[in-house]
Amino acid sequence: MQLDPLPLFPLSTVLFPDGVLPLKVFEARYIDLMGQCLRETRPFGVICLKQGAEVRRPGHSALSQVQLEPVGTLATLMSVDADDKPGILRVRCQGAARFRYARLTEGPNGLLRAEGVSLLPPDANLPPQERFKDAIFALAHAVAALELRSPGHFPSERRFTELGWVANRWSELLTIPLAARQQLMALEDPLARMNIIDTFLRQKKVI
Repeated sequence: MQLDPLPLFPLSTVLFPDGVLPLKVFEARYIDLMGQCLRETRPFGVICLKQGAEVRRPGHSALSQVQLEPVGTLATLMSVDADDKPGILRVRCQGAARFRYARLTEGPNGLLRAEGVSLLPPDANLPPQERFKDAIFALAHAVAALELRSPGHFPSERRFTELGWVANRWSELLTIPLAARQQLMALEDPLARMNIIDTFLRQKKVI
């Protein structure tokens, strides 16, 4: 799989491993990217914006308009469909491995690319612990309720017995600052991530 250089899709959101992300794609550089990823069955990188806008201003270098977080997540295409309006694609993708990069470059069409890409290790498969049972049960109820209102919002494979998976889904759901969500995603210890989530849920009296 070709990951270096890795084409990037900067967004004002954080994609977690196994998370589902719907996108409305209308910029030419990203429509071209979706076509390339479909043809080559390759991922692209979703990375959170520290500064700047998702849409590029014409006549300006993309590199000069944004600052990006150092850790992102690979995204694999689940579906690509044409919108009712011409020139717009509706895309659903799913998070895969997390990555770091050494430097950024810009293609002729303004597409940002990461070079010197290295993948972060996947979360260790840690079994559930008794002290987290309230958070796990609450997540199961939240997922069931949200899926009734918005089917396909969560990954089809449910892994409530894995602490990293549970922590990631809570990290997507909680109303927290974007920088805090990014820090949770980049945290390589799933137990530490789950501890932070459990403490937050108890402080907010969610559990």
